[in-house]
Amino acid sequence: MLLGAATLTILAACGDERAALTPDLTAAALPERADAVRGRQWISDYGCLACHAVPTVRGPASSVGPPLGNVGRQAYLTGLLPNTPDNLVRWLMDPPAINPRTSMPNVGLSQAEAEDIAAFLLSLPASPEPS
Repeated sequence: MLLGAATLTILAACGDERAALTPDLTAAALPERADAVRGRQWISDYGCLACHAVPTVRGPASSVGPPLGNVGRQAYLTGLLPNTPDNLVRWLMDPPAINPRTSMPNVGLSQAEAEDIAAFLLSLPASPEPS
């Protein structure tokens, strides 16, 4: 009986840890000036669709980079950086500074543009495809 209780305690703790590592981020954590509508446009303007599939943004079918529909529900960005709104903005502004081995280029986004794109990505509803 004690073994069963100990097992349940360990499993419950693991469940809590997994929930803590799977964020459900929202754009509310970004500055008020961040605009998801502008962010959607920046994704088109900067050519993000050349590598990424982005829900609600029409463009060529591409699978060079991961689909971006579930960015707000990933625990880590690029497998290295804890996924927070601030870190998402940092990543968007200069991916090679975070992960020198990434194939994602620094396209020269300003802080405001990166905040807008982050607001858009974090506003997307949960997507069925993995990202």
